[in-house]
Amino acid sequence: MEPLLDLFIAFLRAERGLSGRTVDAYAADVTAYLADLKGRGVSEPGQVTRDEVLAHLGTLGRRGLSRRSQARHLAALRGFHRFLRDEKLAPADPTEDLDTPRGPKKLPAYLGHDEVERLLAAPDPGTPEGARDAAMLELLYATGLRVSELVKLPANDVHLEAGYLVAFGKGQKERLVPVGGPAVARVRAYLAGPREALLRGRQSRALFVTRRKGPFTRMGFWKLLRRYARKAGLTKRISPHT
Repeated sequence: MEPLLDLFIAFLRAERGLSGRTVDAYAADVTAYLADLKGRGVSEPGQVTRDEVLAHLGTLGRRGLSRRSQARHLAALRGFHRFLRDEKLAPADPTEDLDTPRGPKKLPAYLGHDEVERLLAAPDPGTPEGARDAAMLELLYATGLRVSELVKLPANDVHLEAGYLVAFGKGQKERLVPVGGPAVARVRAYLAGPREALLRGRQSRALFVTRRKGPFTRMGFWKLLRRYARKAGLTKRISPHT
């Protein structure tokens, strides 16, 4: 079936517009597959059954390939057999009903109550940056905002008296988010002087600002979070989602 592989590779390059690296990966996977089939006496497309494909995938598992690598390999075989079927070079696609191998699900990372308390207490509220950072961490914890929403949050969209803020998520969809008492208190303390100290006479729509002219960035918040995690003595890998 090697001539059919040549046709498939030509199809990938001309019709699919895949990168050279992706085409090479597909070619390597299908070449190994055809060699395995040939070793079991299968030399024609019409002879390939679902069981033959499963047997080949089983050899990958016994060789120690990860579930992710097996899934990538199966994607190449699916593409190859779909091509043969669509070009009337094979009567059917034996991979049509096969499930993609799934890796084990990882448990979500999370912080315990004590760890959260230590993290929230890490900033020094006696400095303008510390007051800002304490408000950011407390607000993120209280509301579950995305970091992109947090760093771009306009000051006018935070309604402390009523205890809520207006957030604009993906697709600019508006939602009202409740804000609890501790977060309200931290934001109030930040607005009572530290924000103006950071602005130094400049104007900004953003609630959270820096001493520099540019706005607070997502990467800036990531660095801030990692710094406070170290200060709080947290050994877990911490992300804003965590």
